[in-house]
Amino acid sequence: MNTIIPRWEWRTFGERFGTAEARLTALVPDGVQDSEEVYLLSPASQANVKVRDALMDIKVLEQVNADGLEQWKPVMKSAFPLSAQDAAKVFSALAVAPPTPTRSAWSRRELEAELARAPRHVRLVCVHKRRTRYDVDGCMAEVTDLVADGKTVRTMAVEHADPARVIAAVRHLGLAGVPNESYPHGLRTLLGMTA
Repeated sequence: MNTIIPRWEWRTFGERFGTAEARLTALVPDGVQDSEEVYLLSPASQANVKVRDALMDIKVLEQVNADGLEQWKPVMKSAFPLSAQDAAKVFSALAVAPPTPTRSAWSRRELEAELARAPRHVRLVCVHKRRTRYDVDGCMAEVTDLVADGKTVRTMAVEHADPARVIAAVRHLGLAGVPNESYPHGLRTLLGMTA
């Protein structure tokens, strides 16, 4: 990966977001993107671990500030088969002990099978997203309709490298005081998984 810039994120899940959504969707969208992803949800980890565009993608939570914003840092984006070192990063991010002996290379199917056998079961969740992106005061904002293992929900998010800009955009949209939920947390709630 090139220079890694952790981003501050604010996100909420629900059906509709009232005035905030109306303010956002009144803007001209920067783009619309559909994607198929698989989230790997571990009951023992807050990490954001997913497969998108045939790449294993991991972001870890660095910190939460006084405004409740979360700073997420990308730590891996690798193609399959994964090296032993990259597979170790996946096991670590999910708080799952790697098998011994380990493989020198891991296909996606091998990795998913191993994680499904883990004592602290990792749930693989198929997610379809339709993201509509906007610019709000220089921040990336989005409204996303998603289907996760057949259950639907909508999410709204704002992110930027500068937390002051994120919280200003959140307030501008009228969302101050609304709980901030990460993707892993929101998906666990949607699917009725314990935290």
